Amino acid sequence: MRRIVDAAVGLAERGGFEAVRLRDVADRSDVALGTLYKYFRSKEDLLLFALHEEVARLEADLVKRPAAGRAALQRCTEVFARATRGLMRSPQLARALVRAMAVGDPDTAVQIAGLQLRIQRLIVAALHDVPPDLGAPLDGNGGSARERQIAATLLHVWFSALVGWSVGLHPTETVVEHVRNSARLILNGGKHE
Repeated sequence: MRRIVDAAVGLAERGGFEAVRLRDVADRSDVALGTLYKYFRSKEDLLLFALHEEVARLEADLVKRPAAGRAALQRCTEVFARATRGLMRSPQLARALVRAMAVGDPDTAVQIAGLQLRIQRLIVAALHDVPPDLGAPLDGNGGSARERQIAATLLHVWFSALVGWSVGLHPTETVVEHVRNSARLILNGGKHE
């Protein structure tokens, strides 16, 4: 399976979403197309698996070095800044991952929901100024209902900003700026620090 994911990531890094054709992934990873389909139903499914691995790197980083800052706004912004930097290491791959999330395929909805819960857990931990507890169940995400709503809202703003970036509406820096502005409005009632 590792060869399949690496092949898909390599194709996406060079040519974006369109370059990830399952036949090409199978050829490049030296597996039969039928074998590939045993693991992944579609290229969206395959790209979302790669995104789960990216989120795992972010989680490990935040456990090792929790988001810093004296205020929740700073810590939440840092979580999104790290996530954005991680994605932007390879802009073509990032665009492919965003597109895979936006396709709206019911088969990938469970994967996307899992990604959202994992990122929400990171944001709630930043609100509390603690490292994320990766062993905690995702269904509760910790924190209060309000904190989970804040995390979900900021996650939606981030995704929307990533979509805007991916289609060329604004530069990379604007992605985190949108999240920071939204977090400021939610956490500080719009007041500047």
